Amino acid sequence: MWRVSFRDIFADTRPFRVPAFKRLWLGNVATVLGAQLTVVAVPVQIYQLTGSSAYVGLTGIFGLVPLVIFGLYGGSIADAFDKRIVLIATTIGLIATTAGFWALTMMGNTNIWLLLGNFALQQAFFAVNQPTRTAILRRLLPVDQLAAGTSLNMLLMQTGAIVGPLLAGVLIPLIGFGWLYFLDVVSIVPTLWAVWALPAMKPVGEVMKAGFASVVDGLKYLTGQPVLMMVMLLDLIAMVFGMPRALYPEIAEVDFGGGAEGTMMLSLLYSSIAIGAVLGGVFSGWVSRISRQGVAVYWCIIAWGAAVALAGVAVLMSPGRVTYWAWLVVIMMIFGGMADMFSSAVRNAILQQSAAEHVQGRIQGVWIVVVVGGPRLADVLHGWLAGPWGAGWTTLWGGVAVVTLTFLCMICVPSFWRYRRPHPTVEETDPTR
Repeated sequence: MWRVSFRDIFADTRPFRVPAFKRLWLGNVATVLGAQLTVVAVPVQIYQLTGSSAYVGLTGIFGLVPLVIFGLYGGSIADAFDKRIVLIATTIGLIATTAGFWALTMMGNTNIWLLLGNFALQQAFFAVNQPTRTAILRRLLPVDQLAAGTSLNMLLMQTGAIVGPLLAGVLIPLIGFGWLYFLDVVSIVPTLWAVWALPAMKPVGEVMKAGFASVVDGLKYLTGQPVLMMVMLLDLIAMVFGMPRALYPEIAEVDFGGGAEGTMMLSLLYSSIAIGAVLGGVFSGWVSRISRQGVAVYWCIIAWGAAVALAGVAVLMSPGRVTYWAWLVVIMMIFGGMADMFSSAVRNAILQQSAAEHVQGRIQGVWIVVVVGGPRLADVLHGWLAGPWGAGWTTLWGGVAVVTLTFLCMICVPSFWRYRRPHPTVEETDPTR
């Protein structure tokens, strides 16, 4: 008789039995919230200084360029040095750059180029820190808990993405930008303590000196691994064609009638995917127990594309005011957020399982570029197509494209459909190794 246990439904918490992972996760609770304070504060402060959305838009360029460059280079650093030392150094860098925002604000700075320069430096530290942080999971957790660990991390990040901006909106009028940045500085300290307490994680296997040659070597390794390439390609398909966030303002104003109700729905649209991801994290128990991970990724991305397509249909059916069609759009994007969370957790686990230990940092560096770049390409594509097509048709055909291209990948790359989670070795089942 088939029985469903508590662990089969709700998030798999076995990774918390590993002290190092538990310390990192708990330390990140404050850090994630603090980071979201700065994410909101920087563009709001720039807008208040300039009154120009164009200047605010520069944060996208000043943030993306360092993420791309140092995401790739940072991966080679993570593979060439003790990952614990890299995490300590970059975490201190994040503290210093966040303190830079605090110092500039408290000194009455009105030069936005100083703010943007500090922001770019902060993103450079983040771009090295993040691939390293992800790469260490393989050294901390058994193979069969990698998906669970990723799900728990994503649950925390997405919860912060909901709570942090709300908290920033309340605190900015009360304490101002300076003390908001100070709170972010303080919030990073628990994470510094957690990474300081990590065991040494020196490079293993083939070690290359950090630099351009190392980056190229990592890319060559990636192109020779069909499973890893499919993980990257499927993420790009899902995000580039299926992420309609650039259309939210138009949908709220034109299709939902604007005004107070339209503004409320706009807030819900921006929160919907994160809400879905949080719900997905809570009910992610099955993710760590699925063995046919390739099948799971395919169907989750198809579910994401179908949800986006149905949201597009609801936008087209909306009579120009807030009705049940508007609520259907939000519900579909919440459902899509759940599917994307499941897919992302499994894809992250596949990357950690399938990439050799000596290139883990570089693979995660490429991954962060894909994860960051995909939605930004989507913003450009959706914004361009919405002119001739309108928001509803653009959203609908974007979802259809995700489903169609994913089915095409199923046919063309059957090896990924057959991909299964590898069985852990004796060493991999011992997180104290």
